[in-house]
Amino acid sequence: MTVGMPRGSAAVGAPVLGRPGAPASRVGELLAEARRGLSRLSPREAAAEVAAGALLVDTRTERQRAAQGELPGAVVVDRTVLEWRLDPTSPDRIPEAGDPDLRVVVVCRQGYSSSLAAASLQRLGLHRATDVIGGVEAWVAAGLPVHRGPADVRE
Repeated sequence: MTVGMPRGSAAVGAPVLGRPGAPASRVGELLAEARRGLSRLSPREAAAEVAAGALLVDTRTERQRAAQGELPGAVVVDRTVLEWRLDPTSPDRIPEAGDPDLRVVVVCRQGYSSSLAAASLQRLGLHRATDVIGGVEAWVAAGLPVHRGPADVRE
């Protein structure tokens, strides 16, 4: 069951964060802790921030992007190397990530792993990092654009 969804209504593949009346899982506690430090954005707020110059970072897998579409203007960074590519002090960072004041908006499929990723980026000094509530699923549901063209994948 997904937090905030009625029992039995979790999306297929959604993280299991706990059952009603059961003790909180450690991953649920970790997620709650990560989100306490974020000013999370709705998909429309995220799109507006990207239009104003924020860096949109898509951490979805290639398979997820093929199924859901690509986000216009997003930089695709695999979650396994995200910290190295976005750390302003890393010699392996992408060119856009040199400024600790950069507004970074992380997006994943449903808005779970992106919260953990954004919190990790904050710990690296990107104090304005945040994520999108509901991920790309909410982005699409809000009627925001996706495309089938090539993605800006950074390795």
